[in-house]
Amino acid sequence: MDSIPAGRDSSSSPSSKQELSYTSTNLKPNQVGETVLYGIPIVSLVIDGQERLCLAQISNTLLKNYSYNEIHNRRVALGITCVQCTPVQLEILRRAGAMPISSRRCGMITKREAERLCKSFLGAHSPPKLPENFAFDVSHECAWGSRGNFIPARYNSSRAKCIKCSYCNMYFSPNKFIFHSHRTPESKYTQPDAANFNSWRRHLKLSDKNSPDEIAHAWEDVKAMFNGGSRKRTLPSTQRIKNFIPLGVYTGEG
Repeated sequence: MDSIPAGRDSSSSPSSKQELSYTSTNLKPNQVGETVLYGIPIVSLVIDGQERLCLAQISNTLLKNYSYNEIHNRRVALGITCVQCTPVQLEILRRAGAMPISSRRCGMITKREAERLCKSFLGAHSPPKLPENFAFDVSHECAWGSRGNFIPARYNSSRAKCIKCSYCNMYFSPNKFIFHSHRTPESKYTQPDAANFNSWRRHLKLSDKNSPDEIAHAWEDVKAMFNGGSRKRTLPSTQRIKNFIPLGVYTGEG
């Protein structure tokens, strides 16, 4: 793609893989496949017309050095929602070797979401390529809510004041902006629940819900920057048995 639409300046694509949508007439319900992430084959399953990957398998392979809480908190911070398997789908995953026989549930995420999650732990968090003076039109609904311009060029640290409020023209860091609100005639009060530092990634959204994929993907990449979480859990001394997922491995539940 050669341009950023929606009235913005031109730029190269923010992601080398534009794989957000998998809907295709060639995909059959519960069709089993395999995709490779960071050199590791991951079992996929077609659910509701989309190819989704087994989060438990990703947790047990690519993210095996990270704790259950780290993976769960990062998934929530990135706004990634798991689709839970039906008993039939779970049995299919067991037979494909993605889940142990004793498993009772498994969360599934799209390949694009899996790439974002893995990149937030394993990849370099370089900013996406965007036009000079580009800004995301963002808003939140905490308290009375607010709207502003998120300026990626100013986002050089987790506490950078990179958001200019559209109402008062003051600058805020992302985690402070969700506590900043303006009461307007059409606004409704929403009790804030944004105590966690990373929660701004869940509350701050693009104002245009129908933003083009290029904008949405660039926004996802920006949110993945400065997301912390380098602590690793201790691995057992014995080698893990192939296709065995021990207790405590993140399955997308909760």
